[in-house]
Amino acid sequence: MPVSRRWFLAQGASLAAAGTAMVGWAVRTKGGEPVAELSPDATYTMHPIGRVVAKKDEPPRIVLFDRYAGGLLGLDGWSHVDVFWWFDKSDTPQRRAMLQVHPRGDAKNPLTGVFACRSPVRPNLIALTVCKIVSVEGSVVTVDKIDAFDGTPVLDLKPFTPPDEPREGVRVPDWARGGPRKDG
Repeated sequence: MPVSRRWFLAQGASLAAAGTAMVGWAVRTKGGEPVAELSPDATYTMHPIGRVVAKKDEPPRIVLFDRYAGGLLGLDGWSHVDVFWWFDKSDTPQRRAMLQVHPRGDAKNPLTGVFACRSPVRPNLIALTVCKIVSVEGSVVTVDKIDAFDGTPVLDLKPFTPPDEPREGVRVPDWARGGPRKDG
């Protein structure tokens, strides 16, 4: 039985961008319906679409590789963009294995799981920054600010839409309410 992308999405499985290899999926049938099982050793291949250019005294830019520039058509109609990037400076087997940290690198903060904070150490080093768009020209998106270093690989861009942000009922732990930020 053929399994379509729509079927995977309907099952709640998230597929990566086109051209991404999917390894580790097993498809079986149960009562005639396909059921996907994901192995914990599944592998996905991602390719950067560009990089961050962050020079002192210049607004930061997201510079896409030329082959992806066509994907920016219409982005200038949006005020903000979600920039998905890779914590490449933290990419070591040891840091990927860390599952608990003191948020913001501050030992005064409680030991916290990496899925409960925005630490750059985590099993998959995907980061997200919502950026205000200053301009879109050719293959370059100039933004107001981004918390990524110069040369950081950019994985994807998505327009920020107002429903993405909850309007009420948001809560955060005490340690996240303020204070200086350090490593981690």
